[in-house]
Amino acid sequence: MPIALDFFIRYGYVVVLVWVLAEQLGVPIPSAPLLLTAGTLTATHKLTLPLLLAAALAGSLVADSIWYVLGKRYGGSVVRLLCKLSLESTACVRKTEAYFTKRGAAALLLAKFVPGLGTVAAPIAGQIGMGYGRFLACDGAGALLWVLSCLLSGRFFGDVLKRNPQALSTAAHFAVAIFVLLLLGFLGWRVLERRAFLRSVRMARLEPVDLKRMLDRGEQVFIVDLRHPLDYLPDPRTLPGALSLTPDKLVQESERIPRDQDVVLFCTCPSEATAARMALELRKMGIRNVRPLRGGFDEWKRLGYPLVEIATTTA
Repeated sequence: MPIALDFFIRYGYVVVLVWVLAEQLGVPIPSAPLLLTAGTLTATHKLTLPLLLAAALAGSLVADSIWYVLGKRYGGSVVRLLCKLSLESTACVRKTEAYFTKRGAAALLLAKFVPGLGTVAAPIAGQIGMGYGRFLACDGAGALLWVLSCLLSGRFFGDVLKRNPQALSTAAHFAVAIFVLLLLGFLGWRVLERRAFLRSVRMARLEPVDLKRMLDRGEQVFIVDLRHPLDYLPDPRTLPGALSLTPDKLVQESERIPRDQDVVLFCTCPSEATAARMALELRKMGIRNVRPLRGGFDEWKRLGYPLVEIATTTA
């Protein structure tokens, strides 16, 4: 038996607990391949399904509880920090906030199945003031569905192989190598995809000082605040003259966007992810003079540039 496989069988429950805990704390290492592999090995009866389930649930709930407390205390800054660590940072804030807006606590039942939402859902729940008991019940149910689906899928594959003892032995022999190759391939693909996206962001974004000069000169600039309403809670202000529109509303109202003016989009996402993505989307619609604001609302505020109350902006 390979040394790595022997180690995993000997310490599998601890490995699963630590791996799931690390992923849910924000380390970009997917747990699904590990849980599938562990589920497959339960067909050999060297690992038991109930103990694997308990280990994975413990790792998930401990990590989620930590992020819940941090989200309750520090709000949106914690979510943005997590999205910087996430492999799905280009969309995780927007997706999570939209899920909570539409589904409330029920979003926790599905969050683990949606890339980029599994980790940031917990601090969002704390940010909006959800009670810990309710959070723990919904988050625990969602984690249970996620872990069971992975383990049982792996067990099904293991039972199929078990009908052919030689095939099961061969699969077990190469299980670790296949897992490592799949994991490295997944991480490599996500890193390359993210780098390409961020490169396009850096090429397109507008510096805050340039926007400030444009406004000081009295130039007509169409500014759109893409932040979610939850992001207004710590500081209910925005840039002068900015329209507050969610990404979905911006697409619906695209006919209102002037084609003869500079269009500037901003958000509070890591690397201006949502603003950059929407800028690319509007360019596909024929709106060429559109750029994301580098640093978004946080950088504009840090530089001490003018801000106005949300209530006084044009809706």
